[in-house]
Amino acid sequence: MSDIRDRPDVNTLSYEQARDELVQVVASLENGTASLEDSLALWERGEALADRCQGWLDTAKERLAKASEEHQHAAHEDGAGGPSTPHPGSPDPEEPPFDVDPPR
Repeated sequence: MSDIRDRPDVNTLSYEQARDELVQVVASLENGTASLEDSLALWERGEALADRCQGWLDTAKERLAKASEEHQHAAHEDGAGGPSTPHPGSPDPEEPPFDVDPPR
């Protein structure tokens, strides 16, 4: 892994970039060959990378919740707020997905 001080600003990294670098940081720390100063720098970088990843995940979760809420709101306005009807060809939710009395 290159010198930790040469790495890009954590706040500019995508989720995938931050996650991949975090994996490298953890591997370097687990290797145990870094000096104390380098280990501290790696630890700090790892904490920042983990925070960045969590920020991306929190944002994604909020976006999904908002999209789901908008979908439910639109479905309710369209009159689809009542009991759902199975899609044609879907199994009957009241029927078990297997034979109750297997052949003998």
